[in-house]
Amino acid sequence: EHPEAQAERQGRAGPALSLGLCFGVFQGMMPLLGWRLGAWLGPVIEAFDHWIAFVLLGGIGLKMIHESRQPADEDDGAPAPPTVGVRELLVLGLATSIDALAVGVTLPLLPAPPPVSALVIGVVTAALSVAGYVVGRRFGAMFGRRLDAFGGVVLIGMGVKILVEHLRAEHAAAAAVGAAGELLRALSCA
Repeated sequence: EHPEAQAERQGRAGPALSLGLCFGVFQGMMPLLGWRLGAWLGPVIEAFDHWIAFVLLGGIGLKMIHESRQPADEDDGAPAPPTVGVRELLVLGLATSIDALAVGVTLPLLPAPPPVSALVIGVVTAALSVAGYVVGRRFGAMFGRRLDAFGGVVLIGMGVKILVEHLRAEHAAAAAVGAAGELLRALSCA
């Protein structure tokens, strides 16, 4: 293989592997952390994890949309490739896995030992992240900056979905507690 072709192939593999490793490690470690901290931390995390995910994903999504609207590179007229620094990658890893921390409390309920479950979660996440990166690069070559903006919208949508699901669950739980209280009052008066 020609050295330039090999360097180009390795240049594409590096970011894909970094992304897969980051997401896989976060998705695998967060449930383990939740499992180890157990019932003590579960309610605390559940109280605000959705807000953290919403803010982080929304912020990164807005940044991606903003960057997609920047003018093309002066040198060749092509749009500058999107850059994701180490800090952004770590924030994305954290934001997309924060709810896994609370889910970790349930790991002992699975038939496999919690470390095995966490390892499977991490490996599958890493593999799917690498595959997503490869597919994204192919589509990125076809659609350019529009795909960056779409990715930003997807991240914002993920943040909104996480927030709405948690708020809806909190509302349903509050309604159930209220109904149970009314039932107990009615039974005690009878």
